[in-house]
Amino acid sequence: MSGGQGTVAAAAFVWLGMVLAISFLEAPLKFRAPGVDLRLGLGIGRIVFKALNLVELVLAVLIAGALAFGDTADGLLTAACVPIGVLIAQLLLVRPALTKRSNRVLAGEDAGGSRVHLIYVAAEVVKVAALVVLGVAALRG
Repeated sequence: MSGGQGTVAAAAFVWLGMVLAISFLEAPLKFRAPGVDLRLGLGIGRIVFKALNLVELVLAVLIAGALAFGDTADGLLTAACVPIGVLIAQLLLVRPALTKRSNRVLAGEDAGGSRVHLIYVAAEVVKVAALVVLGVAALRG
């Protein structure tokens, strides 16, 4: 395994752990804490996911840099495009719609259910699978 592949593997697995911990553990559990209603949970979630997305961007750039400038195995570029592409789609397409909805809820409106949230969760599932594939592929080199 080259240094570039090691960087890709490390970044992919750190990214994977963060998404699993925040999207699939912290996000749903915070609403079960005493005193946390929908408005408070959304406020916390916005801060946490903004931080997560910033770290995800850093890791995506690290992976892209390692692939661009490192000696890496064929196929890693393709494997890296999926989680990075999903992240970009989430940031440019899904997050703005979620922010618009959460703004309404935080303003006291009843925004109803959200299919956009389900799209975000589905994208997270795809991203998790893609990060596993990328990390394993980088380790196998």
